[in-house]
Amino acid sequence: MKRRDFIKHSLLTGAALSIGNPIMAEDLFSKGKTLTVLHTNDMHSRIEPFPNDGGRFADQGGMTKLATLVGQIRTEQDNILLLDAGDVFQGTPYFNFYGGELEFKLMSKMGYDASTLGNHEFDNGLEGILNQLPHADFPHICSNYDFSRTILKNHTLPYKIFKKSGIRIGVFGIGIELQGLVGRKNFQETKYLDPVGIAHEMVQDLKNKKCDLIICLSHLGYSYKSNKMDDLKLASQVSGIDLIIGGHTHTFLEAPTTVENQEGHKTLIHQVGTAATRLGKIDFVFSKEHKINYASTKSLLIY
Repeated sequence: MKRRDFIKHSLLTGAALSIGNPIMAEDLFSKGKTLTVLHTNDMHSRIEPFPNDGGRFADQGGMTKLATLVGQIRTEQDNILLLDAGDVFQGTPYFNFYGGELEFKLMSKMGYDASTLGNHEFDNGLEGILNQLPHADFPHICSNYDFSRTILKNHTLPYKIFKKSGIRIGVFGIGIELQGLVGRKNFQETKYLDPVGIAHEMVQDLKNKKCDLIICLSHLGYSYKSNKMDDLKLASQVSGIDLIIGGHTHTFLEAPTTVENQEGHKTLIHQVGTAATRLGKIDFVFSKEHKINYASTKSLLIY
């Protein structure tokens, strides 16, 4: 399929989401620039597909099949940002034997632009993270973990700005509270900062740096019945986040949830399950003034 036809097919067959000024589908390509955000979460060291044993995910998922799909999309579309929302580690013997080296090398080969740290990245302690970072040709973005008194000091970023055809995309990362979830010896002197307060700061900083799209890589979890902070609460309490790419709760969303806060800002929240069984794909279209006009989304099955 020709690249232009593929893009149009991707935009029009997913769930269409109006998060800016809606425009006619036939005008998408003549009146703006497109950006495709591909995303994963909670891959949990699933390198190979699940065994073909009749189970729920038989012969599905895995980073090797994910790499094939990402490679195909790259040949047919421009302006791609590939992101992950954490918990790359833990879940198969590959992690037990190699400690995350294989996962980071595969992600680097696929061209990941950034990831954040999930709680399972701490399973081998801070040393386990530090030892594997040289295998990652992409940054880890962690805004609300203060590593200044640990060996991870200066090894993560609070945010990063990406530029695609003149579009400025700001990405920050919010992690879950480690106390009670991860052993103290595994995170040591890592200080957990309030997600809402930090998100407010990140949004303001990225707006001041003229970002056209603001993305949060979140490992908080999609939704909890308790007062525990989650993606839905974060979107309702922090204005200015355009997209939250979620993780931790292994939630399969066929289409993003749209949260409109009291200020009228709309935030898309998407999460694609676990074990690289889905690839999230969100296509944004920007006006010539770099305003978000249109977005459509897919949750692509990896098989």
